Amino acid sequence: MDDQDRESAEGTADRPVPLGEEVFALDTRMSGFTGITSGYLIRSDRPCLVETGTATSAPVVTRALHDLGVGANDLATIVVTHIHLDHAGGVGDLATAFPRAEVVVHERGARHLVDPDRLITSARRVFGRVLDDVFGLLKPTAAHRVRALGASGTVDLGGGRTLAAFHAPGHASHHIGLVDSATGDLYVGDAAGIYVPETADVRPATPPPDFDLDLALGSLRRFRDVAPSRLLFSHFGPVPDVGPTLDRSEEELRLWVDLVRDARASALDLEHAVAMVRDRTRARYAAFLAGGQVEDKFEHLSGTAANIVGINRWLDRVEGTSIELGDAAPAG
Repeated sequence: MDDQDRESAEGTADRPVPLGEEVFALDTRMSGFTGITSGYLIRSDRPCLVETGTATSAPVVTRALHDLGVGANDLATIVVTHIHLDHAGGVGDLATAFPRAEVVVHERGARHLVDPDRLITSARRVFGRVLDDVFGLLKPTAAHRVRALGASGTVDLGGGRTLAAFHAPGHASHHIGLVDSATGDLYVGDAAGIYVPETADVRPATPPPDFDLDLALGSLRRFRDVAPSRLLFSHFGPVPDVGPTLDRSEEELRLWVDLVRDARASALDLEHAVAMVRDRTRARYAAFLAGGQVEDKFEHLSGTAANIVGINRWLDRVEGTSIELGDAAPAG
């Protein structure tokens, strides 16, 4: 993003958006973009933040919580759907800003919030110096403040209200879904892909190294089974049209896997695989591609190359072959 675009984004007067039943959407303004990464506050008897955004977003999220009347000692819980840095990068900063908040995460990700060195080293290897500007550095959180969930768990929101958490792998092995008992809202993280509110498109989120089609489809089935009233995407925003959106999520996953299979069969390198996928999905994403800056910001978040590489690595495992298309930064 150039300086003019960044200044325009930073000059936008973003405010938390009320979604009803004391739920508020917070734009974390990842990398200065608006409309790319959501956090959510449930302002219940025990206030809960779902998703922190990046470390560089922590001041934005802190101000939003204060604007909603949640002071330093008021936040009871911080929950992250998974530990990718656009979702959990701000945990350490926000745990410091809200010292009474318990941090809830899947057990596969808990140790990385306590000791993030390995996660940061891996991210640095992929992103290089861009890491500092786009994500910032995840700061450690004291172990006694982190609660690790297994296959399921519950977050107490007070007054009899709860978040029911359950394992939802496929996008990442440490991914969970969350259902609000009062609203029926389902916090989907990245397990249902990326929702583009400007065009109502759904795009896949299949980054390396954890993408697994079978697990991803299983998570979508679980999402249908809980019969949510609304999907709350981390990228980006609330979607009330539940059934068709989950159907589209599955359709996109299957389509992109088929496209990557074709790329492998044709022995394409990554550059040509990206060009092939773009060409074959051009009509499908016509409104998205016509958006200019919309395409730019979502490609920045969930790049075509990263999605292809993630699918290719899964196909290597399931087909017992190793076909190198190239390497790419993981998506969110």
